[in-house]
Amino acid sequence: MADTLEPQATVDSKRLWYRSTVVQAVITGGVAFTAPGMWNALNTLGAAGAAEPYLLNAANSLVFGLMGFLSILGGAVIAKLGLKRTLVLGSIGWPLYSASLYTNNRYGNEWFVLVGATTCGLSAGLFWASEGAIILGYPEPTKRGRYLSIWVAFRNAGPIVGGIINLALNYHRKTAGKVGYETYYAMIAIMCLGLPISLLLTPPEKVQRNDGSKVKVVAAQSWIQEIKAVGRVFLTKRTLLMLPVYFSSYFYWGYQSTFTTLNFTVRARALSSLVTQFSGILASILVGLLVDQQRISKRSRARWGFLVSSVLCVATWIWAFIIQDIYAESGPPKLDWTHKYWARSYFLVFMWSFSGQSLQNYLYWLMASFTEDITQLGRYSGILRGVESLGQCVAFGVNASHTSHWVSIGLNFAFLVVSLPPAWFVVRHVGDDGEEHVIDSESVQESVVGKEKGQDRL
Repeated sequence: MADTLEPQATVDSKRLWYRSTVVQAVITGGVAFTAPGMWNALNTLGAAGAAEPYLLNAANSLVFGLMGFLSILGGAVIAKLGLKRTLVLGSIGWPLYSASLYTNNRYGNEWFVLVGATTCGLSAGLFWASEGAIILGYPEPTKRGRYLSIWVAFRNAGPIVGGIINLALNYHRKTAGKVGYETYYAMIAIMCLGLPISLLLTPPEKVQRNDGSKVKVVAAQSWIQEIKAVGRVFLTKRTLLMLPVYFSSYFYWGYQSTFTTLNFTVRARALSSLVTQFSGILASILVGLLVDQQRISKRSRARWGFLVSSVLCVATWIWAFIIQDIYAESGPPKLDWTHKYWARSYFLVFMWSFSGQSLQNYLYWLMASFTEDITQLGRYSGILRGVESLGQCVAFGVNASHTSHWVSIGLNFAFLVVSLPPAWFVVRHVGDDGEEHVIDSESVQESVVGKEKGQDRL
């Protein structure tokens, strides 16, 4: 049963540092550091360190398929269990994924990889749905971009630590192949820390904002009612227009993993897994600074953020076409970091991460302008993460077989270009009402219903 609270109760007069919004951002970031952070470190190796990408691409397709389904329905879970319990459940399945990679690397076991992918996908769906609602719903509205940057910085710091581990244990491997099985030991141990960290999260009714305002929540409903509420949000004009860009925003990762695995030596892949994380952190900081720039109108911030992130993504795929054309003439190389063409090939990997994270951060900020109600944010963030994950499911599925690189690049470019015009119709109306947040009429109606019933819960 979720925690019961009165939605309009005043905040506690006694200030407790561990109830502050910044501490909640750090806790949420800590879970992101240990669980998806280490997962990212493994997967930015290309095929999670395997010699060939195809089995791991199939496993990741399963991960993202389950994640997408549960992320979309995560609002229903959050409404019934509460954010804290959902986050705890979302931290459990990741270590099994890493353990399955270890058994595959050392003993050639394949079935456990699919079991690990299943548990990881289930946990990941709950994690992303709850995490997005926490990061966007807990802070004061004017500080959401800042706390979003803290969260993403933690999430990228995890892969940096993981990347250091990858490089330290594989720096001597100058040829193509798989990483040493010792690489997975530290990853499994760090992932196991996610569960105890998640238990430190403060429930929303006890969070203390600096401005004295309270985190907004509305009534919990039955499972069927909540699923219907998610469906109503899903079918709004605004959400339908955003679905294509949600789908395409992380679609690149399926091809990036395959590209890295097939074209770089083991130690070059390890170096890439480390350095690439800095591009994500840099992108997160720059986007956070732009969208939180109060001297610029919200209307202008929305438009400039969209244009900058879109141009970066399109330019990156143009560079991918150029690199693939070079490889088509000379054959795919096995580049070590000492190779003269390493920099131009790795720059593509760097820009995939930079442009992709720029767009991702912007989409979360844009989504936060749709509503100030944390329950609705759970639904919106679940839909965003869910549709994005379904895109990754398709992307990894496409690359689970020996698909032509031209086909993969073409699909990525086409999905991206087609997705931008519909999103622009949403972006161009942000700030038109002169308010910092656009409150959905549905949110207001649900709040009224919840108050009348006297059953407000998270």
